[in-house]
Amino acid sequence: MKRVTIYTDGGCKGNPGPGGYGVVLMHGKHRKELSAGFRRTTNNRMELRAAIAGLEVLREPCEVTIFSDSKYLVDANNQRWIRGWQRKGWINSKKEPVKNRDLWERLVAAMEPHKVQWKWVKGHAGDAGNERCDELANEAVAGRKLLEDVGFEG
Repeated sequence: MKRVTIYTDGGCKGNPGPGGYGVVLMHGKHRKELSAGFRRTTNNRMELRAAIAGLEVLREPCEVTIFSDSKYLVDANNQRWIRGWQRKGWINSKKEPVKNRDLWERLVAAMEPHKVQWKWVKGHAGDAGNERCDELANEAVAGRKLLEDVGFEG
């Protein structure tokens, strides 16, 4: 299996508000950058979309390490919240429907063929991969061709 490193970041100007994500994928000497901006969304949705975009671009099963500054995203995976949500019919510990279920389900599907390890990195702390993703996300949200975040309710 190929080993791939993925850095992700997402953010909004207002929450909710216009948002964007940035992704940097690295395998050996190969590097790919992805980004997209959305008219109205949330920070958490952009964090999720970044991870999904990075995984969905992979063409074969890989060993993947994903670095994110989103505790929401990293903890949901590392602390196995997602499995609990699935078992309970996408109901959280407060007995409420899980927010962003559409993207959580898409993330689960995107992870399926891969062996994924999640690592938290402190945002805006000088990590080159995280900083580049932040730049990509900000450029995307400032762009003219903002997409609709289908599935966003709010």
